[in-house]
Amino acid sequence: MIRALIADDHPIMREGLKLFLICNLDIEVEEVASGPEAIEYIRTHDDLDIVILDISMPGMDGLETLRIVKEIAPTLPVLILSAYSEDQYALRALRAGANGYLMKTSATEELVEAVQCIVEGDTYLSPGIASRLAGQLQRGNDLPPHHILSDREFEVMRKIASGKTLTQISQELKLSIKTVSTYRSRILEKMKFRDNADITQYAIRHGLLSDAI
Repeated sequence: MIRALIADDHPIMREGLKLFLICNLDIEVEEVASGPEAIEYIRTHDDLDIVILDISMPGMDGLETLRIVKEIAPTLPVLILSAYSEDQYALRALRAGANGYLMKTSATEELVEAVQCIVEGDTYLSPGIASRLAGQLQRGNDLPPHHILSDREFEVMRKIASGKTLTQISQELKLSIKTVSTYRSRILEKMKFRDNADITQYAIRHGLLSDAI
């Protein structure tokens, strides 16, 4: 039997995923509603076969959760579920250690295929994502500019773009305001932005914002 953990802040989404997986796989599913809850569960359970992780959750988002999960359990497979464009997030998620990336708009049958594939030790990418990533890797320097940011800088950039203050960001990420301010300065320098308005405009233009950030 497969032992899975679903981390998603939407109860209906969690329940729907759970029911579909149980109906189509020999699987036992636990649920949590946030990144910190997922991390705590993983710290106290060593019998999981896969984590199904929403990339967009309030506070600690999926990318940050993924980074910590991989520090705690480097070999634990993680499938990222996302409403974001594959162009913007798939490559970053895979670089952070994800074993698969699946759009929430994908057919439910694809979720079963992804879970089976990852549990068996492979990486799962839909044909569409694989094609896009291959094109990005071939183009190399043609990747969108935000790919030069570290995961933490990228996370801070999105939170700034969503209108959050440095104080709010420091509280959510459990960092000092000085550290968050340093990340902001790096973002402005690397991206050649002048101010927060430039950050917001770029994020909107490239589809990097979500109500759940």
